[in-house]
Formats: sequence, C-alpha cells, structure tokens
Amino acid sequence: MLRIPAMLLGLSQEQEKESNIMTKLLGVIAIAAIAFAVAPAQAAKHSMGGCSGANLEKTETAIEGMPDGDSKFVAEKEITAAQDALLNGKMGACGMHLNKAMHATMAK
Repeated sequence: MLRIPAMLLGLSQEQEKESNIMTKLLGVIAIAAIAFAVAPAQAAKHSMGGCSGANLEKTETAIEGMPDGDSKFVAEKEITAAQDALLNGKMGACGMHLNKAMHATMAK
C-alpha cells in the first residue's frame, strides 16, 4: 500500500493535538487534586470563629456571666459540642459550634 505524505502529516498533527489535550487534562487534574487537598485544611484553620483553646476560654467566660435562660442554655450546649468536636479533631465542626455559642452570648 502506498503511503501518501499528506495523510501522514494529518495523522501526525492529530496525534500532536491528542497529546496536547492529554497534557492539559493532566495539568487540570493535578491542580484540582492540590486544591482539594488544601481546601479542608484552610477551612478548618479559618472556620467561623477559629476553634482554639483561647477562643473556647473566652466564650466560656462570657457564658458564665450570662443570666440564666434559653440563650445561656443554647450557648452551654454549643460550647460542649465545640469541645467534643475539638477533642475528636473535627476543626470545622468545632468552629461552627463555637460560632453559634458566641452568637448565643450576644442574644438578649
């Protein structure tokens, strides 16, 4: 069978396009993998109110100074949930509960 140079040229260009697409696709996959690996750590680090011992202590002090009532009960419940989440290494959940406890201390 005769080989036509124009057909070989077309095949080579098609293979090159496929190679470029695969390279770009692998690059996008690598960037996505890095983003998914970093995002949860950043969310836990900067989550609402920041779950730290200092923030827990400040919120507990504010709760102690609250008058008895529904707001104080909600704040105590949320601070307990935040402490439990912190002990279990669930930083996002800890931040969420701590944030809710902080808001409850501001409620009238």
